[in-house]
Amino acid sequence: MKNNIINIIALFLVISAFLACSDTMPEESRHEAGENHGKDEHAGHDNEEGNHGNESGMGEVHLSELKFNSLGIKLDTLPDRVFSGLVSANGQLEVPPQHEATVTAILGANVTDIEVIEGDKVSKGEVLAYVSHPNFTQMQTEYLKSSSRLQYLEKELKRQKRLYEEQVGSGKIYEETTAEYNMVKGEVSGYGAQLKQINLNVDKIKNGEIYQFIPVISPINGYIEKVKVQVGQYTEPQTEMFSIVNTDHIHADLMVFEKDVHKVKKGQDLFFSVESAPGKRLKATIYSVGKQFEQNPKAVHVHAEIKDKEGFLIPGMYINGEIQTENTKVKALPEEAIIEEGGASYIFTASSHEENGEMEWEFKPVEIRKGNTYMGWVEIRLLETLKKGTLVAWNNAYYLISEMKKGETGHEH
Repeated sequence: MKNNIINIIALFLVISAFLACSDTMPEESRHEAGENHGKDEHAGHDNEEGNHGNESGMGEVHLSELKFNSLGIKLDTLPDRVFSGLVSANGQLEVPPQHEATVTAILGANVTDIEVIEGDKVSKGEVLAYVSHPNFTQMQTEYLKSSSRLQYLEKELKRQKRLYEEQVGSGKIYEETTAEYNMVKGEVSGYGAQLKQINLNVDKIKNGEIYQFIPVISPINGYIEKVKVQVGQYTEPQTEMFSIVNTDHIHADLMVFEKDVHKVKKGQDLFFSVESAPGKRLKATIYSVGKQFEQNPKAVHVHAEIKDKEGFLIPGMYINGEIQTENTKVKALPEEAIIEEGGASYIFTASSHEENGEMEWEFKPVEIRKGNTYMGWVEIRLLETLKKGTLVAWNNAYYLISEMKKGETGHEH
């Protein structure tokens, strides 16, 4: 019995010593042991989800063959493409002065009829309006009287000349008749010129036809831009009645800044847009580069002939354009192949493998630098060389990055 008590006491002392030793273990050692234990647990989890990461620190996207086909993702190697250097310029649509016209009232008159409205297409010589005034009637009457008087004097001059040459008539009468003939001839020419200016037929007036209404005609082919008079209005001499523009000769007038002038030459193409047709790009070819700087801003005028002129183009429209200069071959992809994420630009490389008897596609983001943009394509500047034959996605970059984020979100949870 005594030995049993001694054994119990000894066991109690051993347990007490062990517990005391555990309590005096340094806090740092116990903390490190706990961390190592946690790491071991997480290590297994990371190994399980490791196929969602790559060297760039971003995820990867895995698509089934069915999903890949339904999205219509286009794959190919990174192509070379010819880019033109671009010079930005802006300006407006213009028409050469010889293809614009302002129709004015030559003499004061009342507007009796207007034959056109704004936007009407007119031909050279077409009647735009009619005007009337007693002065026009008087002018025609004076012309008719002077023409009749001239006819009489022409016969009288011949008769006096014959008498003078036969030394029967007086030389003084012959000279007076000659002077009066020349004077009346001048009057007829003057009246005739005025009547032609107001678009009247002088031959018909000679035959006794008097015009009550005077036609106002178009001096060029074109479209009525503005009608500036009303029926019944009295127009003073030189009053503007109509403005006409021939848009068949409309062209692009752009301003190129001093720093870019040396790049611009006759024959280069440019593409421009107007606010009235968003998203539509029109083509033109430079036919003239100005030789004098405008002072504010410091720029020169560049004139370009528009290809395939559209009906909505109107002089005075503001335009934005890009002039194509030198050609350069660069690596490039369509804009929809590039994604911006976290302040960086990425494209996606693609590879495939068989998984459980089915094809699976894997897309990995590759960081790049963007260069120039041209006709919907973007210059690609690689940070690391791609292996020869590497496939890249030419479209659907936004979808791929969205799928990648879904995978990362699922991993976090």
